[in-house]
Parts: sequence; structure tokens; C-alpha cells
Amino acid sequence: MEYTIKKVAELSGVSTRTLRYYDEIELLKPARINSSGYRLYGTKEIDQLQQILFYRSLDMKLEDIQKLLNEPEFDAQKALQTHYQQLLEKRQLIDHLILTVEKTIRYQKGETTMTDQEKFIGFKQKKLQENEERYGNEIREKYGKEAVETSNKHWLNLSEADLNKMDIAEKELFAALKLVMETQDYQSPEAETAFLKHKEWLMITSPNYSAEMHKGLGQMYIGDERFAAYYNDRVGSSAAETLNQIIQTFA
Repeated sequence: MEYTIKKVAELSGVSTRTLRYYDEIELLKPARINSSGYRLYGTKEIDQLQQILFYRSLDMKLEDIQKLLNEPEFDAQKALQTHYQQLLEKRQLIDHLILTVEKTIRYQKGETTMTDQEKFIGFKQKKLQENEERYGNEIREKYGKEAVETSNKHWLNLSEADLNKMDIAEKELFAALKLVMETQDYQSPEAETAFLKHKEWLMITSPNYSAEMHKGLGQMYIGDERFAAYYNDRVGSSAAETLNQIIQTFA
């Protein structure tokens, strides 16, 4: 069965303008263009549009979707299984947030008690999922599944006081790191402060701190642009490199 661009728009909820744009950037080409100049889409194109919308629902950029769909080894069935798992994780996250909001409403009405940990569990679940999506595979490859799962459980049990300490330590780390980036003195008191504040932050978040783990993280900060961006975007373009050198010096 073939559909005109108007029918595809009605079927999918995607505007004809967007479909034309997808054609223009070669993300979704019509099966053919008839003698009257109308774009016609078949089952293959409809299935591909569904895949695109799945990825868009996960906030993936169009250029990344295009690269993925164009890979020779792309497996639609495997992709659907991945979509399914990601959606289940999103649902779990939303469920945690809903439960937190519901309990907070009852707590504020005086109908129930609520520990400090419970007040933040939904938000910590959200942060945990974001970290899993960005860095989960790399962290597991380096430190192992068991270590990561233990660390995740530890994170979920952090108190409000712990989170405040993390925030303060990170701000002090950024301030010291900026000074070292200017002086390039990796033996300075500011460099040692940056190291100690980063260590303090890690010891709050991880139950199994070690110098070896600390050094490994430093290498990851410069080995993966996603890790580097966390520091470079907040402190300056050479922040990740500077922090790694400080870690390797003091750890």
C-alpha cells in the first residue's frame, strides 16, 4: 500500500513540512515520486518513520538517528528491543517521581511521615538514569557490573546533607581548578585543593574509593569527550585535561 505525504502526515501526526525536511536531509526518502510530482511512501518507509519517531521520543538528534539507520548492520528487531527497554526505564523513572510527589502531598497535609532520603529519591533516580544513558556502558566495562550496581545503590541512599556536601565540594573544586588552569602549576596548593575536593566528592558518591579508581576516572575524563565536556563546559576548555594531570600527580 502506498500513501501520499498528506496521508502519512495524518497517519503519523508528523507535519508534511517535517516530512519534506526529512526527505531533504535524506533521513526519510519517499519510495517514489509519481508522474504528478507527488511523494509516495510504502510500508518500508512507514516502518522507518516509526523508528525515527521512537528515537526522537528518546531525545536523539536527527543526525545521530541518520547515522544509526544508515549503518549496514542496523537490526530493526534489535532496535525495537532496545526501545522497549528504554521506555520501561523511563516509565520506572516517572513512577518514582509520581510516588515522590504523592507522598510529599500527603506529608505536607500531615497524613504521613517522610524521611529526608524519601524526599529526594525520585530526583536521584532521574539523575541515575541520565548517568546510565550517558556513561553506563563505559563505566561497567572499566569497573565491572557489580561495582557499578553497588555504587548506584549507595547513591540512592545519600541524604540531603550528603548532596549538599557534594555540591559545595564541586564548587570549591571548580574554583581551584580554574586557578590551576591559569598557573599551570600542578604542585601548587590550589592543585592539591582541587585534588582533595574531587576526592571528597568521590568518597561521598562511591562506597569503594581507591587511588587506582581515582586515577582511572582521570583517564576517562580525557579519553571520552562526554566525560571531558562535564568539566570543560563548566570551567574552561582545558579543565578535564588539567584535572587529570592533578589526579595523576596527587592520587
